[in-house]
Amino acid sequence: MDVKKSKATVALMMMFMMLFLVNFPGCFSAASQQPINKKSTHLKPHNGFHSSFLFPVTGNVYPLGYYSISLSIGNPPKVFEFDIDTGSDLTWVQCDAPCTGCTKPIDHLYKPQKHILVSCEHPSCGVVHFPESPHCEKPDDQCDFEIDYVDHGSVLGVVVADVFSLRFMNGSLIHLPLTFGCAYDLKNPGPYDPPAAGVLGLGNGKASILSQLRSFDLTRNVLGHCLSGKGGGFLFLGDDLVPSGMSWMPVSANSKHYLSSPAEVLFDGKPTGIKDLKVVFDSGSSYTYFGFQVYEGVLNLVRESLTEKTLGTVQDKALPICWKGTKPFKSVHDVKNYFSTLTLKFKDTQNIQLELQPEAYLIVTEDGNACFGILNGTEAGLGDLNVIGDISLIGKMVVYDNEKQRIGWISADCNRLPLDSNYKEDIQRPYAANFGILEENHPKTQGSSETNVRVRNREL
Repeated sequence: MDVKKSKATVALMMMFMMLFLVNFPGCFSAASQQPINKKSTHLKPHNGFHSSFLFPVTGNVYPLGYYSISLSIGNPPKVFEFDIDTGSDLTWVQCDAPCTGCTKPIDHLYKPQKHILVSCEHPSCGVVHFPESPHCEKPDDQCDFEIDYVDHGSVLGVVVADVFSLRFMNGSLIHLPLTFGCAYDLKNPGPYDPPAAGVLGLGNGKASILSQLRSFDLTRNVLGHCLSGKGGGFLFLGDDLVPSGMSWMPVSANSKHYLSSPAEVLFDGKPTGIKDLKVVFDSGSSYTYFGFQVYEGVLNLVRESLTEKTLGTVQDKALPICWKGTKPFKSVHDVKNYFSTLTLKFKDTQNIQLELQPEAYLIVTEDGNACFGILNGTEAGLGDLNVIGDISLIGKMVVYDNEKQRIGWISADCNRLPLDSNYKEDIQRPYAANFGILEENHPKTQGSSETNVRVRNREL
């Protein structure tokens, strides 16, 4: 890279900086600092929505298996698509370092430069590796990371800090350096080539993009998503779009996940004897997962309720448990009357419940069968955790308030962006990969795969 500048170029840059300081005094001072651990003056409100970011979401549960947003990184900015994942913290993008196992063509990969590498001794590296410490041979070594997911996928890479271009809801555009992962080694990314270039980590750890924005005093540490069953929806960072009248429930302050109070399962409004569930809310999981005993109990209740109905079991490649009718179903609305409502009733709350109507746990496949969108979490490697995935969050605005350590939801029309009555997305892409929740929410620094030779500490 040529770092020499002409006098004219310097003069133009000086003029640009002066104009930028006039319009965005707090933002510019924040952007000039290292990410995560520095703060600045709060950005002044302009015309309403002064501290929130709004993103249109694409995707669906079936057949795509993902929801994603687009973000611009670098200078000049380049657009990348990210799966939205509240089950992990670190944002990462497929990276030409070069890359092993990447699913995107080389011209669609992020190209890092040496000057943006985060050093092993930098506080940002410590945040990424928390609660462990990075293993540094020398303080100025690059900061490496590895993340393992419970679906046996994993990513290996190096931590970098580059410029993100973000637009507030009032129209103001900011450019500031944020820390994220440059992933140059991917293992088992999914059964199909994912259209997304990476994962947007929205967990409650300090390595998340949202936590970094909060450290700049640019927005509240609050996020929300509204996922449409028709495809698409929206995601927001900040608290300007949080509606009144939401039901709120505390989440554990000692968990790396959005872990709820213990829950009891009701079926058709009646107690089932299934109690004390540990429940995690995870937008990175397409489907909902229950531990083996809970899964078997709920599945038996569903099956028993269908004994006198005209549905037969059928094999379908989409999911393990499926039913067929006298003729193919066209949508979940054709089959939902055969099924009953599941309800999660949370303890230590003011009667907070999450109702799962049949459309919140069923899909209709391309063959016209109805399939059970609740899967065996123990078989998937989740242990005794129960994960509420996208299928059970459709048609709800779900808000994760990290400022007050709580989560809330309310029924909503997710087919339109707020303030835009003409918004509609319906994008079809062949993708069913599920990064989902992390096996461990902190990077590994040692060890290697038994069946795959992977290059660590790759220098860029």
